Amino acid sequence: MKKWLTLITLTMGLSLALGACSTPETEGPLSTSPDATSISPQPTSTPTPLDLTGDWKQTNSGADDSWQEATISGDTIEIFWIIDNGDTTALYWSGSFTAPTQPVDKYFWTSNNDHSKTDDAMLASSDNTKDFTYDNGVISYKVSAFDVTKTFRLERL
Repeated sequence: MKKWLTLITLTMGLSLALGACSTPETEGPLSTSPDATSISPQPTSTPTPLDLTGDWKQTNSGADDSWQEATISGDTIEIFWIIDNGDTTALYWSGSFTAPTQPVDKYFWTSNNDHSKTDDAMLASSDNTKDFTYDNGVISYKVSAFDVTKTFRLERL
């Protein structure tokens, strides 16, 4: 009986010693000293979609006194010719804008012309649609006149 009691005592002591040395990985450190740090999960934030609303100005006009400027607001993009250092403005494009729904560096959309605004504007595009590309801070699109096509580039004001 004495052997059994000794064997049970040794087994229990060994079990307690081994159990105290190991902790599951999901638990924090055993130390509660001020130097011990615990890792807590950081709240995850939902990335916001790319926001293109605002005013944009052409950066590659090649002229000091004329360029194009655009305003994106809601579901509309409007582009104006700016002539004579801003003394003269003329509508070039008024069309639809579909905002991005993802946080992206590149974005493409096709704008539908609002002919109720552009049909009577002398310097406005008569195209039914216009393709726009946003790529790392620059909106670009093609402008054609007199059999010449040029890519215009706009940056946020």
